[in-house]
Amino acid sequence: MIKTDILIIGASIMGLSIARELHHRHPELKITLLEKEDSLGRHASGRNSGILHAGFYYTPDSLKARFTVEGNRLLTEYCLQHNLSINRCGKIVVAKDEEELKGIYELKNRGDKNGVDLQLMDEEELSQLDPNAKTYRKAIYSPATSVVNPKEVLNHIATHFEKNIDILFNEKFIRREDTHSIVTNKNTIHYQHLINCAGLYADKIGHQYGVGKHYTLIPFKGLYLEYKDSNLIQKHIYPVPNLKNPFLGVHFTKMVDGRVKIGPTAIPALWRENYQGFSNFNLGEFLEIFRYETKLFLLNSFNFRDLAFTEMKKHYKKHFIKQASHLVKKLDEDKFGDYLIPGIRAQLLDTRTMKLEMDFVAEQEETSTHILNAVSPAFTSSFSFSKFIADKVEMTMKM
Repeated sequence: MIKTDILIIGASIMGLSIARELHHRHPELKITLLEKEDSLGRHASGRNSGILHAGFYYTPDSLKARFTVEGNRLLTEYCLQHNLSINRCGKIVVAKDEEELKGIYELKNRGDKNGVDLQLMDEEELSQLDPNAKTYRKAIYSPATSVVNPKEVLNHIATHFEKNIDILFNEKFIRREDTHSIVTNKNTIHYQHLINCAGLYADKIGHQYGVGKHYTLIPFKGLYLEYKDSNLIQKHIYPVPNLKNPFLGVHFTKMVDGRVKIGPTAIPALWRENYQGFSNFNLGEFLEIFRYETKLFLLNSFNFRDLAFTEMKKHYKKHFIKQASHLVKKLDEDKFGDYLIPGIRAQLLDTRTMKLEMDFVAEQEETSTHILNAVSPAFTSSFSFSKFIADKVEMTMKM
């Protein structure tokens, strides 16, 4: 039997950040992280775009608004302090018509309320900032939006842990044994408090603790295409998103090395690790997810039917490219290269309302804390959000 004070399931950006925060507060605690893979960043934390969001998309009363602004600052400082790769190029949000212009003003309003530095500019000012960016009348510029290398950040945090923190690789949670222990594929592990940062499987683990029973995870696949000319754009260029859904739409991203890509899609996936072909196929997951997606399609909850049709079309390369073409003045379709590494967005569904959870969701019971919904901007928010979780753990453990 392995004994530890704090057991964290998942060495994701959230798991690593929480371990780091708890260690800073209580260096005497023994903290153990379980990682089912043989290395870090094999799932969401290592497959995301690496964008450090500024925090202007989210309603002022949300946890996302609360943690993104500070999280951006903390992670930016961390990268600069440790000489990690960071491209501080900034982001532009553009409109294509009168209706989207209303969205520009709404985003500016949210940003102002959230304390985000945003600049509202006209077409002439935009052309000076990025000559190829295209908008209808107005655009927003966010200087605080940057991009990092996610795996580099993950590995740096993990390799700079001090004593009393261990990461067990190839160690998979199997079941809850009792109030203070679990069984993995290798060991029985005894703990004082468990923190569930299992991402794609956080809901399943939570259910074993009686937590989040009315939630289930619906996976969405994110695809990216590389553009073979780094001079196409100077900044990240985003469309005005549909603020009723948690997806930001296909956009242009300047990667940390200056290369350019478009994406991501938000294609409904059919099992939790449905990255490519039939890899990691799980029949039980397929049947469960297909049942929920069919129900969403029939009810057309949160306009799922239109979303599904729209996103499925993006499997066709030409249609995918077309979704980004209105963001720039000039684009050469022949310069698009291969698809990059796909990701899966672990999006939580409330089965009572049949609506997607738009905000972070964390729930507790007596000896455990469960992060059930940690979607974008979870990477950006991780250092700030980890303080929130550490506070909860301290209260529960009466530390």
